[in-house]
Amino acid sequence: MKKIITALLMTSSLSVSANNAEFTTMQLQQVDEVRTAALKSHLSYELLESLTTEVGPRLPGTENDKKAVAWAKAKFNELGFDKVWLEEATFPKWRRYSESGKILTPSEQPLHLTALGNSVSTPDDGISAPVVLFETLDELIAAPANSLEGKIAYINYRMNRDIDGNGYGPAVKARATGAIEAAKKGAVAYMMRSVSTAHHRFAHTGGSYYKEGVKKIPNVTIANPDADQIARLVALNKKVTVNINVQTQSLGEGTSYNVIGQFNGTDNPEQYVLIGGHLDSWDLGTGALDDGAGVALTMAAAKHISDVKRPKRSIRVVLFAAEELGLWGAKAYFAQHKSDLHNIVAAAESDFGADVVYGFESSVNAASLPVVRAIAKELAPLNIEYIGKNQANGGPDLIPLKKAVSAPIFELAQDGTDYFDYHHTADDTLDKVTPAKLRQNTAAYAVFALMAADAKTTIQPKAQTN
Repeated sequence: MKKIITALLMTSSLSVSANNAEFTTMQLQQVDEVRTAALKSHLSYELLESLTTEVGPRLPGTENDKKAVAWAKAKFNELGFDKVWLEEATFPKWRRYSESGKILTPSEQPLHLTALGNSVSTPDDGISAPVVLFETLDELIAAPANSLEGKIAYINYRMNRDIDGNGYGPAVKARATGAIEAAKKGAVAYMMRSVSTAHHRFAHTGGSYYKEGVKKIPNVTIANPDADQIARLVALNKKVTVNINVQTQSLGEGTSYNVIGQFNGTDNPEQYVLIGGHLDSWDLGTGALDDGAGVALTMAAAKHISDVKRPKRSIRVVLFAAEELGLWGAKAYFAQHKSDLHNIVAAAESDFGADVVYGFESSVNAASLPVVRAIAKELAPLNIEYIGKNQANGGPDLIPLKKAVSAPIFELAQDGTDYFDYHHTADDTLDKVTPAKLRQNTAAYAVFALMAADAKTTIQPKAQTN
């Protein structure tokens, strides 16, 4: 990896492009300076190390969540941001206390599981019941009425591994609504294979939901090796009975805060490039990949820009609250700013781990594509390919923005091949982050944000369609 970064630095020093309509030679020299500084700096890793070590896991509404808010505000101020402030966000507060499981028949074996977010508790001694296996959510939905009375519904859907994480969406549907569909059929609990590509014996947590009028049943995932074990037993026509025991609690409405830092622009400070990640994490690991890395690298990227120049428009870093429980900080932010969302000239979120950025994509008005291509040219020295379809989706915390108004959305696509080995598990810890890869991410966000903020032409959103 040291050789890779050395090569990137050598390429970077030769990358200053010829003058064009959007950026002067001086501006492009400044872009090169920012990119080079980010590739050499340890700031993003130091921030990530501080967050994951001094605060640790950051489940929304916990004491550690409060500490994370204080940490972020203090770090923004230490880094010299012009404006630092908090904005309140509320969410349904939930706690995990204990969890265990075991296969009872045909032989007693440990079952590694975790409660999904928002799950209700089992009785104190757990729930013991036979398992009915389905391969997909659709199969569960198609099951006859009342066919799961007294049973545990189990979905065995296996997520595929891919650089862009394309298997996550289909798997998440089962995670989000499986308990609802199982309860409709009479099940006493719901269990699923982890939304994961891992071979490790860790269960992966994540958000799940209930529906008014449908009984709430306990809702868990199991580690992939345990899922394989149950599938083999079912294939042998064995009656599989398990005990699951999760103790959780819903605590009503909780409050946290989006933490925001801004470097003001020189010409149009009311306009801004929005970058950031979500400050909260699940409680099992320390949230290094999800999403401490996104927090640290976007804070550092903005700082590297400010060390070289203040662009025409502002750079705003938003650290969203309570993403894991349902995008609550993002919903609050874009609702509070609904009257001035037109001032967002570009938005990108880092929330896909800390492996290298390999692709750059936009979703903008066609008239703004010359600016996009100019940015892509300056990202190329970082081994980042311009995708060029103009169909970027952006990170999850940008979903409320896209629903509220058409906005210029960007995606700096990270290599997610291994991301779901660690995602939402106890294994999401600092040692999974490679410092050199984090520096490449930081450099990519710094180049993107600086150029989007300093372009001669303001980037425009795609026209809204009915």
